[in-house]
Amino acid sequence: MRIEEVAPDAWDTLLEGIGCTDVYLRRAYVESACLLDGGAPALLHLAGADGDVVFACSLRPVPGSQGLQDVTTPYGYGGPVAFGQAPPVEAFWELYERWCAENAVVSTFLRFHPLFGNHRYAGPSVRVEALAATFSWRLDGHEDLERSMHRHHRRVVRKAAPEVEVEVAERPPHLSDFTALYARTMRRRGAAPFYFFPDAYWDALAAGLRDELVLFNGRVEGELAASVLCLASPPWLHYHLGGTADPARFRGASTLLMLAAARWGREHGFEQLHLGGGVGGREDSLWEYKRRFAPDGQREAAVGKLVHDERAYLSLAGADALELDGFFPAYRASLSASVAPGLGR
Repeated sequence: MRIEEVAPDAWDTLLEGIGCTDVYLRRAYVESACLLDGGAPALLHLAGADGDVVFACSLRPVPGSQGLQDVTTPYGYGGPVAFGQAPPVEAFWELYERWCAENAVVSTFLRFHPLFGNHRYAGPSVRVEALAATFSWRLDGHEDLERSMHRHHRRVVRKAAPEVEVEVAERPPHLSDFTALYARTMRRRGAAPFYFFPDAYWDALAAGLRDELVLFNGRVEGELAASVLCLASPPWLHYHLGGTADPARFRGASTLLMLAAARWGREHGFEQLHLGGGVGGREDSLWEYKRRFAPDGQREAAVGKLVHDERAYLSLAGADALELDGFFPAYRASLSASVAPGLGR
């Protein structure tokens, strides 16, 4: 058995063949996310007699080294995912070490996928660290979606509904209004530099994933007050990013749009709306905001840290770096202002 690197033109076909439809593993999404971390997209595949393991990742050159690389999951969620009756999970981790040695990979940082729960079958050498839960809103039942929310969100929605006009744009022709509103929101919140995504990211997202994009806009007296961008890949709908105009922050437009997204998802046969969690995997105000949409929808979230070449890692990061505490990989800590906040990237 051997891990194979899937050719770009065969990437999505292979995923569809093994029953994987999640957008975070799709070629176009990984390509767009690699524009944020400076990596090259790769899909690793291990086929067994009764199952498969796939790993969509970003392969990045290590700053200040000659020919060394590291691996990370693209912005969002990922990690090795298993499909089939008896996927070769144990073999994957053994063979992945061999692949990393052949490709001069020093370390791997994994942000596991809460809906797949793939942190549960991480390899024996992976240091798994729990994060605050993410939240997933069940859409496939018969419960009234508005009534399933926390009472605070129900009050906000009732107040916002008469004032906010909701628009739904499937396959939006452009994202320019959304990106402008999103950027203003990030500036107002004092967001980390990483979250000010370049135009190339938005262009790649719009071009490569247009069929999977759904935009929910809220207008107050004709002006754009809030916007929510979702990634739609059945059976799961993912909240991706959102923005709110400064005058509309206290009018509940964003909360109303999240409910509109859940209703749209149910109408179109989606099983869950994955809301994500707090910034950097923390229990913060954003985490609490999302919890109130799906109080019973907690999903375990975790990251994984793995060093493949200890000598190279210590040379790059320092003698105490193998403790693996804090930011990972440690040799990228000085660049952390431009990468996603949290335990690493």
